[in-house]
Amino acid sequence: MTSRDKLPDDIDPGPAARAYASREAWRVFGIMSEFVEATGRLNRIRPAVSIFGSARTGPDHAYFLLAERIARLLSDAGFSVISGGGPGIMEAASKGAYFGRSPSVGLNIRLPEEQEANPYQDISYTFHHFFARKYMFVRYATAYVVMPGGFGTLDELAEALTLVQTGKTRRIPLILVHEPFWRGLVDWFRTRLAGEGLIAPEDIDLLQVKNDPEEVVEAIFKYYETRGFLPLPEEHELMLNL
Repeated sequence: MTSRDKLPDDIDPGPAARAYASREAWRVFGIMSEFVEATGRLNRIRPAVSIFGSARTGPDHAYFLLAERIARLLSDAGFSVISGGGPGIMEAASKGAYFGRSPSVGLNIRLPEEQEANPYQDISYTFHHFFARKYMFVRYATAYVVMPGGFGTLDELAEALTLVQTGKTRRIPLILVHEPFWRGLVDWFRTRLAGEGLIAPEDIDLLQVKNDPEEVVEAIFKYYETRGFLPLPEEHELMLNL
């Protein structure tokens, strides 16, 4: 055996390993079906705004009410609103859009501890795989609105920042809502990440921080005032290779 022959073909891994490998191969078709079916469901919802935030925020919380108001304004302004379809801020976003003029879209996820879908969804799809779900949040978003939240919210924010920063997707407004909550993180981005040369100083400008619902809607319209909401021709290739 040469130094390159690290996995010789003449070793039988055993029936259990063979069965697992077969299941893994067939799993690819399940992943493909999620992408195909979800794409078919969402193709006509544009322009759309994805809203993220904590699943632990109750209906009487100020963050819930703020997210509901933002979603209602966006819906009445002609934007479909995409959320994770669950409780908390996701429910607030769904509810605000559901009672507005434009569709409320819920991208639900199956979890070991079952996430209950909220009832305010005009279009609903349930994913098995997080990465397929995350793709749809980015693929159809004209803007990201990020409310206060935990690890999941930070994950979605970091994903969007990375894709835009690296040029893997088109630049869109990335709006953090409620400045007192986000102040420490943005300051850390500026002093540590940019200050130590780990990101470019202009990467901070990928983010906007707003407090009022009307400011959020205005910021999105201002960004697109010299172009349409749909991807430009040169951006279509980016979206196909996302």
